[in-house]
Amino acid sequence: MDPNIKISIAHPREAKAIAEMSRDLIERGLDWSWRRKRVLETILHPDCIVIVARTRLKLVGFAVMEFHEIHCHLNLLAVSPEQRRQATGHALLEWLEESARVAGIARIKLEVRSNNKIAISFYEAHGYEVQTKIRGYYQGRESAFSMVHHLIAPEIARQRP
Repeated sequence: MDPNIKISIAHPREAKAIAEMSRDLIERGLDWSWRRKRVLETILHPDCIVIVARTRLKLVGFAVMEFHEIHCHLNLLAVSPEQRRQATGHALLEWLEESARVAGIARIKLEVRSNNKIAISFYEAHGYEVQTKIRGYYQGRESAFSMVHHLIAPEIARQRP
């Protein structure tokens, strides 16, 4: 990863930039649902984490994840086009996975557009597996694949109290 890029917890003042990146990079072709207010509420929510990758001058990536009792849900992850294939997405995902491990989380779940072969390959390369196809998941217009990555082997996770 570019040594000039730093990953950290998002600041509330970055909610607008994150929302705009979500609109442009993730939600294109759909109604914009991750607007500034929703991103800000997520940044401030105690069971969520929003992280950003930034240079000194601008935001180049972000990720949003919710923590539940035994699993996390990765809601969003995006990297600006000029920063792709520079390991920024890898670094964001690794940061989130390490946070989940520290919290004792057994698995991370996510949904990805079923036609987004690049994103699917990215997640598969990081140990995520397609579980099911959800027709009409995105506003009734596009299907998604539900994916999961086990941080703790399922047979071990079942034995936990």
